Amino acid sequence: MAQAPHIEPEIEIAGRKIGAAHPPFVICELSGNHNGSLERALRMVDAAADTGCDAIKIQTYTADTITMDVDRPEFRIHGGLWDGRSLYELYQEAQTPFEWHAAIFERARKRGVIVFSSPFDETAVDLLADLDAPAYKIASFEAVDLPLIRYAAARGKPLIISTGMANLAEIEAARAAALEASAPGVVLLHCVSSYPAVPEDANLRTIGDMARRFDCPVGLSDHTMGTAASVAAVALGASVIEKHFTLARADGGPDAAFSLEPAEFKTLCDDTRSAWTALGRAHYDLLGSERGNVMFRRSLYVAADVKAGQPLTRANVRSIRPGNGLPPAHLDEVLGRTAARDLARGEPLGWDMLA
Repeated sequence: MAQAPHIEPEIEIAGRKIGAAHPPFVICELSGNHNGSLERALRMVDAAADTGCDAIKIQTYTADTITMDVDRPEFRIHGGLWDGRSLYELYQEAQTPFEWHAAIFERARKRGVIVFSSPFDETAVDLLADLDAPAYKIASFEAVDLPLIRYAAARGKPLIISTGMANLAEIEAARAAALEASAPGVVLLHCVSSYPAVPEDANLRTIGDMARRFDCPVGLSDHTMGTAASVAAVALGASVIEKHFTLARADGGPDAAFSLEPAEFKTLCDDTRSAWTALGRAHYDLLGSERGNVMFRRSLYVAADVKAGQPLTRANVRSIRPGNGLPPAHLDEVLGRTAARDLARGEPLGWDMLA
């Protein structure tokens, strides 16, 4: 019995279909690069919209909902971009205040861009539900928080779950929790939770493996510098690309060092979509755009004048461009035959010219 054809999984967010059969869904992550200014956050929304991104994402937490102000070693960051800072201090600086959310959502919607957020506790989910967020993003560090995943999924909207640091069992548990709690669909994002991530740690082949294992749309939450990893991810099957954004890295900000500036983000949008378009389909047929060049393929031509009755040899028959003569595959059949008439140098060779 013939196997049923595989149907590529897809989900829908705010009317936009997401899956391998559709162009990549590009998410512009504003994070904490607003630097504590609502006016800057709104300018970031406008600049992000101008890049052509599909969605703008923020993060919904306060320092008190994501951590505690405790003076213990485990509450302090050791090494990396934020070395020496306490979690509480970092999140106080990076938080997007709850009272800003309505203005940010309104500006994004006015610009025609999908907008949603990453909630980090139940109060954040409640706020985003009141704003009619069309999806919820679960950050890598929260992928093991199954109660939070269930609470967000119960709102009946799709979940996008980053999988940085998660093993296979944890990924499956997160996905199952979301679907069992009424999420209409899940997207899994391959992610390396390092800031910035280096290309040798990207392991982008995980994307295809993840798609096969979990039978859902997959993507990349990209913390590497530049755009190369995102473009490569699309070539390997990523349906979603998430990348951090800033107006200018020189302005600073918690995530500015590994964020893209507006012109760079526009390049990301353009190049990932071009990469998806270039994937096309597996085929070996002549394309319409190639037809005009068929005449410039190689073929057999008379390379020196030949009198009627004289034999054709390698001295007077050559395989050259253009392609108006016999295909070069017939060379051995032609050599040794005699000319049926006088042949002039530069004539394309045809069977009717042979005795």
